Order: sequence, then structure tokens, then C-alpha cells
Amino acid sequence: MKNFTLEKMQLCDIQGRLFELALKKGYDCPSFIEAFMNSRVAACLDDVYDRMQWAGEEYMLEELGDEVNGLKKAGTIFDNEVMYWTGYCYRYWHYYTNESSKRIYTIADAKTMNDCWQGFHTLDVEMAIENLKEIYAQKQAMNI
Repeated sequence: MKNFTLEKMQLCDIQGRLFELALKKGYDCPSFIEAFMNSRVAACLDDVYDRMQWAGEEYMLEELGDEVNGLKKAGTIFDNEVMYWTGYCYRYWHYYTNESSKRIYTIADAKTMNDCWQGFHTLDVEMAIENLKEIYAQKQAMNI
């Protein structure tokens, strides 16, 4: 990807690790993903520059918990690999398309990411994103 800097790669990795940490802490995976992707924390990561981008995953998780008045424990659990890939892919997606985290989540929610992981995690990230966007477009066309 054009202009894919080391800092952007690091933020993709941090977001992947953040999603893994949520799993490790026992949070409901779909609820965590929805809360994060619609949060101020994710919006800060979407900015060109924000102090949150220098924070680690532990701090981000704490900030998110404060923002949403606590994260839901237990419930649906995804595999560790699914969580990392989802977090990484979402952040990469933002850099690839400049879409907001909220918009990205509208296109590919937690269930979609979990369902598609098996077939998409070995693809180039940009190809996986294009496939996810195509699935969304097909769903939208069927709902018309």
C-alpha cells in the first residue's frame, strides 16, 4: 500500500493485540468489537495524529472501558487468531480506504469477521478487505 509507514504497521499490530487482550480479559468478543469500533478511542486512532496512537493496548482497553462504563464479560468468545486478525484488518482497512472505524464496522461487523476469518485470513489484507466490501454490497443489493 502506498504510504504504509512503519508507524501505521505498528498501529495495526497494536490494534490486533488490543483485540487479543480483550479476549484474554474475558470480554464478550462481539460486544467488545462493536464497542471499540464505535468508540472515541477508535476515532482517535483514525485521526492523522492523536496521543492515543502512542498508547499501548492496555491503556486503550482501559480508556474504552471507561468510555462505555464497563465492557461485557463472558458471552461469545472468538479464537485468539480471529481477534488479532480482526483488529489488525480493521486498522489496515482504515489506512487503505480512509474510512472511519464506525463505517468499517457497518460494512463488516464482528460476526462477519468471525465467519470470514477461515477463508480470508490467508489472503493479502487488501484482498480480504475488497472481498468483505463485496459481501456487504451483495447484501445491500439483496435488501433493496
